[in-house]
Amino acid sequence: MIELLILFELNRKILTMYGVSKSIKEDFSVLTTPSYGTIKPALNRLESAGFVRTQKEMSKGGRPSTYYSITDNGAKELKKLIMSQPLENPIQFLPYARIKLACADVLDTREQLMMLDSIKQKAESILLDAQNLVRSKELSFYPKMVFDNLICEYKNLISLIEGFEHACARK
Repeated sequence: MIELLILFELNRKILTMYGVSKSIKEDFSVLTTPSYGTIKPALNRLESAGFVRTQKEMSKGGRPSTYYSITDNGAKELKKLIMSQPLENPIQFLPYARIKLACADVLDTREQLMMLDSIKQKAESILLDAQNLVRSKELSFYPKMVFDNLICEYKNLISLIEGFEHACARK
C-alpha cells in the first residue's frame, strides 16, 4: 500500500521524503498515516526498481536535499498497483480498496471500470460471508453489533462503487 501512496503523490509533483510524508498525511490521513520508517525503505525499493529517480539539490536553507520524482515505469507501476486484484484478507481489503478508489483518477475510464468491478466483486463476496455468519450463529450482543456494522460498511462501499460506475458510464 505504501508504494501505491508514494507513487500517487510523486505522480502529482516532485517531493522530498518529508514532502512525500506530508502529502500522504494531507491526502490520506483518515485512511492511513505511514511513518518515516515505512516511507524511506519504500522509496529505496521504488528507486531500486526504477520507478522513482532521485536528484540531490541544495535547499533554500543551504542543506542538501534529495528530491524524488516518478519515472515513466513508475507511472505504469502506479496504474498496475491500482488495477491489481483486491487483497484476500478482509481486514486489509477495506482500507486498501478505499485508497485505490481515491487514486482512481490516474486511470482511464476503461481501467476505472475494470478496477471498480474487481473491488465490487470482492466486496460482495465478503458481504455475503458476513451475512451468512450472522445468520448461521447465535451471536451475543457485541459480536452481532460488530458484524452488523461490517455489513453496513460493505453495503456502503458497494453503493459508492455503483455511484462511480454510473459516473464512468456517463463519461
